[in-house]
Amino acid sequence: MKNTSIFLRLWGDYACFTRPEMKVERVSYDVITPSAARGVLEAIYWKPQIRWCVDRIHVHAPIRFMNIRRNEVASKISVNGPKKSMKEGKGHLGLYVDEDRQQRAAIVLRHVDYVIEAHFELRDQSEHPKKHYEMFKRRVDKGQHFQQPYLGCREFSCDYEWIDPLEIAACPESLQGQKELGYMLHDIDFDDDCTPRFFRAVMNDGVIEVPPFHGNEVLS
Repeated sequence: MKNTSIFLRLWGDYACFTRPEMKVERVSYDVITPSAARGVLEAIYWKPQIRWCVDRIHVHAPIRFMNIRRNEVASKISVNGPKKSMKEGKGHLGLYVDEDRQQRAAIVLRHVDYVIEAHFELRDQSEHPKKHYEMFKRRVDKGQHFQQPYLGCREFSCDYEWIDPLEIAACPESLQGQKELGYMLHDIDFDDDCTPRFFRAVMNDGVIEVPPFHGNEVLS
């Protein structure tokens, strides 16, 4: 365990970590992805001087799926529209939800409970890691965040709390043993033209080891 390691418990009623190969009708991964976990950490504490790295994901609730139907916007605004309007000084930028709405099915998770084990790396070596560690812990204890943390979709908000490693509960009986979860999104490589990178996720007794982002196990 690194001296900047943190343990954060997340839980919520619903979650949807959408598989990129099933975008039309949303289908969630079995568990939270490292990129979604990083998003929660950054929602609580983000500074340009640090970079969050997820090390392990502890799953503390049985994996349950359910089907729902939601109203979604069928299209999105083209990038060319705003560019043209900015160039010409006029144009139409609106998207009317009532005229462009459609209902889509989604397979989401119910009653999720995770512990995220992560650490941060310093982008600026002149910074003191203890300062950022204490600031993050203080914000978690006070329930402070820059934006509401959520589980995959913004409407699926989550609660969180600081947890000591010794307080991590044993995994449910249904999660004991080894389970192959297939290829899972690790994160987006923003330095390489926003390329998604994947890894082969394996859950052992409710724990998923997350390889380093630039490790050999992570593929584009």
